[in-house]
Amino acid sequence: MIKYIALALTLAVAPLSGFAAQFVEGKHFTTVTNKAPSAEPKLTEFFSFYCHNCFNMETQFLGDIKANLNKSVTFDSKHVDFMNSDIGTEVMRSLAVIQEADLGDKMTHAMFVAIQGEEGAHGHSHDHDHSAHEKPEINNRDDIKKVFAEHGFDVSKYDAIADSKAVNDKIDLWRVQQREFRVQSVPAFIVNDKYAVNMGQIRTLGELIDLINYLAVEHK
Repeated sequence: MIKYIALALTLAVAPLSGFAAQFVEGKHFTTVTNKAPSAEPKLTEFFSFYCHNCFNMETQFLGDIKANLNKSVTFDSKHVDFMNSDIGTEVMRSLAVIQEADLGDKMTHAMFVAIQGEEGAHGHSHDHDHSAHEKPEINNRDDIKKVFAEHGFDVSKYDAIADSKAVNDKIDLWRVQQREFRVQSVPAFIVNDKYAVNMGQIRTLGELIDLINYLAVEHK
């Protein structure tokens, strides 16, 4: 369902090159739409709470990526819909609630843990016996609300936010852009709503940050 990328387990911090590297379209990045790029520089991460490498990216690298973006580049995250199921939609919806309620990275991390367990942060598969280390099971919205409650959120407000027009519009947009940007594996980085980073060609964290900044502010 969710394809792995080698990068998420092997990225190492390297000095930023100041765009010294020569980035080649078709190798380091791909143009995914004929539409004009976004008016303002932006980076969008598409991910899934079910994806081990996404959890690894979130815990190991995403903080450094965001901290080293050009100051003009904004960051956003969107949940993919690879499952096409009721629970898949509810899990997507949980990220939209996190964003609408401004609950931040702590709640995002909590949802990763609820679905994968802490071992998921290291890219470990959890397709084995869990009898030795129980973790929450996420099967419906009530299970998700329990996770939110455990982290201090007033869940009496959850349904109103989750079923709001703002959240429904957000989920609709994520699905449309997933198709438009041809997102077939995660984590995926889309720059300026036009360029997809070819993660398999990136060898260091510094190179990834350089490429994102180059595409966001320099590439025409």
